Amino acid sequence: MATTTLTKETHDETVADGIVLIDFWAAWCGPCRQFAPIFEKASEAHPDVTFAKVDTDAEQQLSAEYGIRSIPTLVVYRDGIPVFGQPGAIPGAALEDLIGQVKALDMDDVRKRYEEARAAAQAQAVAPQA
Repeated sequence: MATTTLTKETHDETVADGIVLIDFWAAWCGPCRQFAPIFEKASEAHPDVTFAKVDTDAEQQLSAEYGIRSIPTLVVYRDGIPVFGQPGAIPGAALEDLIGQVKALDMDDVRKRYEEARAAAQAQAVAPQA
C-alpha cells in the first residue's frame, strides 16, 4: 500500500480503525528524506497497515496539536489509541519490529490502561491545587 497524505481534515477518520503509522516530516529535512524510503518500503510490505505522512510545513496546526518539535517523528495508532511516538529516523529492521509489536498488542488490555490513564488525567485536571 502506498503512503497517504494526512491532513487536519482527514486525521480523525484515518486513525479511528486498525494500525496507522504517521510520519511527521518536511521536504527540507535531511533525516526525513533518509527515512522516507524505509517508511515507503514498510508500507509496501504491510498492506493491512495504513501509512500516513504529515508535511509539517503544510499542516502546521496538526503538527502543533501533536507537539512536534523534532522531525521526523513517528506516531503509531491502533484502533484509535496512540500506542507509540518517537522522534528520529528509525532503521528498517527496528520499524519492522515495531510493526510486529503493535500487531501483537492485547488491545483489551491497552483499552483498559488507556481509559484508566485518561480518567486519572481528568481527575488531576479538576483537582484543586494545593
